[in-house]
Amino acid sequence: MNEILITYICEDLLNNELESGLSPQDDLLGSGILDSLGMMKLILFIEQKYNITVPPQDMIIENFMTVSHITNYLTNKEQS
Repeated sequence: MNEILITYICEDLLNNELESGLSPQDDLLGSGILDSLGMMKLILFIEQKYNITVPPQDMIIENFMTVSHITNYLTNKEQS
């Protein structure tokens, strides 16, 4: 799951402009890797790829700060 998200972020959202690559622990918003529009595109991708709905109350920094946070969120969502 981490690799799918990292590939999407690097290739589709950043157009391969992130030279050093992206690790699952990189802060997506705080470091400026993604802006708010990029984050919304990422959430749309997640909803389509994993056939889920991310409700507004779940769109918080704790769930989407890093790829690891996103993976944990998706894993918890699948289990509920």
